[in-house]
Amino acid sequence: MSSFAQDFRKAMSQAGTSQFQEVIRQELEYSMKVELDKILSTAPSNELEHTKKDLEGFKKLFHRFLQEKGPSVDWGKIQRPPEDSIQPYEKIKARGLPDNIASVLNKLVVVKLNGGLGTSMGCKGPKSLIGVRNENTFLDLTVQQIEHLNKTYNTDVPLVLMNSFNTDEDTKKILQKYSHSRVKIYTFNQSRYPRINKETLLPIAKDVSYSGENTECWYPPGHGDIYASFYNSGLLDNLIGEGKEYIFVSNIDNLGATVDLYILNHLMNPPNGKRCEFVMEVTNKTRADVKGGTLTQYENKLRLVEIAQVPKAHVDEFKSVSKFKIFNTNNLWIALSAIKRLQEKNAIDMEIIVNPKTLDGGLNVIQLETAVGAAIKSFENSLGINVPRSRFLPVKTTSDLLLVMSNLYSLNAGSLTMSEKREFPTVPLVKLGSSFTKVQDYLRRFESIPDMLELDHLTVSGDVTFGKNVSLKGTVIIIANHGDRIDIPAGALLENKIVSGNLRILDH
Repeated sequence: MSSFAQDFRKAMSQAGTSQFQEVIRQELEYSMKVELDKILSTAPSNELEHTKKDLEGFKKLFHRFLQEKGPSVDWGKIQRPPEDSIQPYEKIKARGLPDNIASVLNKLVVVKLNGGLGTSMGCKGPKSLIGVRNENTFLDLTVQQIEHLNKTYNTDVPLVLMNSFNTDEDTKKILQKYSHSRVKIYTFNQSRYPRINKETLLPIAKDVSYSGENTECWYPPGHGDIYASFYNSGLLDNLIGEGKEYIFVSNIDNLGATVDLYILNHLMNPPNGKRCEFVMEVTNKTRADVKGGTLTQYENKLRLVEIAQVPKAHVDEFKSVSKFKIFNTNNLWIALSAIKRLQEKNAIDMEIIVNPKTLDGGLNVIQLETAVGAAIKSFENSLGINVPRSRFLPVKTTSDLLLVMSNLYSLNAGSLTMSEKREFPTVPLVKLGSSFTKVQDYLRRFESIPDMLELDHLTVSGDVTFGKNVSLKGTVIIIANHGDRIDIPAGALLENKIVSGNLRILDH
């Protein structure tokens, strides 16, 4: 955080100077209001209402940001959740399914978080439009899954996409291709908030435009924005009017997040007769997940605690797999009526995530964000369900992409399942070096995806290419030193091998 923001936060946390703090706070809020009014005055009439809502929402968030003091959790109050507040998936599945599963499905809406761009994988445009399997994109697979449900059970489960101003236009263009599929698709946009200068804590935008040079002045404020923007769009009320009762929310890049009929049945027909308003799917931590948010008991409520909220002295304890065994998959099931009730009371409380960024020109800014799962403590009768790891299959990097493109998984009606031919249900650890970061470079380096059914661990570093029909088994490490190149020949079998140095295969 900046010197000014740091001094301000420090001043805020020192008791006894409350009048002084209040003066600073009021001055900052006043300056912010003046700047936001200037920005609003540049909005064209057709964007005025929408922009006003966005800036109002931002003003509330900024107000809360100025009120908060230091890390937002008191470590001493954090407890392990009570046994019955996190149910094992097996127990929920053991209840079986009712005969009328179709009527239960008709109460469901699938929501996918579709605000992200593919930039971290070297792609332009929405991440959901990256091809992940047999030319199918994340969005194609999502539509196929829901269409399969609707055809199998003769139901009408709609798909709702929460877009951001970064993804909306490109996504809408592509939606035309699904006009004949058996899935109603709706979209709404999350808010557009102004980035603020780290030094002055004022917006860097001078007007409402967000094209060209102004793109960097704005940001979508994290997926916690779903509650307000879903409500403001009018879509929430329309779906309630159609008799829908629950949404299943997940990240569009989590290929494991498919509609689970057992969880849905548990929500609609709870064994104790008391419905849950919020269910969070959690799964067991591995070494790769130590930074993931975890469910705790805090002031008699289930609460999601993220690593950013943990006081520095306790970060190692937070990461310990023995104390906090589970993490949030961000697959959430939430009652529509509860969202409406809480939104109308302004009672959804989510911790603010302060996300520092450095823009291309070197300017330091901060963006204030919230996370959808953090609202769990505002809902009644919340529940965690400890699901199998297979429900968490996010594709964040080309290393993840290699796994989902390989024969480790088979694709059926848009859903990926681990191949029965793999003896161990665990996913191999794959680390591809920086030459593979961008999707197009990654695709160029594999003539075909290797056979990985018996792979445990793959590390590739440097200028490496793979010929057709390569098999990888056990632990394989391939390191091409700077200036060297390694071409793994077509048909090669590498089992528990380290390959280093230089290996060129030239056509003659």
